[in-house]
Amino acid sequence: MKFKKYLSLKITILKMKINLPDKLYYSIGEVAKAFDVNTSLIRYWEQEFPIIKPKKNKKGNRYFTPEDIKNLQIIYHLVKEKGYTLDGAKIALTTNSKISETITLIDRLEFVKAELLKLKDSLTEKDEE
Repeated sequence: MKFKKYLSLKITILKMKINLPDKLYYSIGEVAKAFDVNTSLIRYWEQEFPIIKPKKNKKGNRYFTPEDIKNLQIIYHLVKEKGYTLDGAKIALTTNSKISETITLIDRLEFVKAELLKLKDSLTEKDEE
């Protein structure tokens, strides 16, 4: 059956799930926790990638916008999941204009996969009854 075959396909998806509330700005602690990384890594990526531009208050605290979060998600995917070097990720970001579309597609596929697995589990529970 094609449906079962589809479920058995191994799809490369984002392993992290960003679970942030809808806000205008996020603190560096919230961002680091969402990505399950240290705040120092977020600060380092900010220095290395000019697309990350958090707002800073008078004390120097960083506040990230949803756009910054999207860019961090792309960087995380390239560096942590795909194994790119920082230089490789920079090149990919500048040369591949469709990378954000790819990340969005991966997110959608991850959601569909989760829903299909829920459906599969509910069907197997009904079969066991």
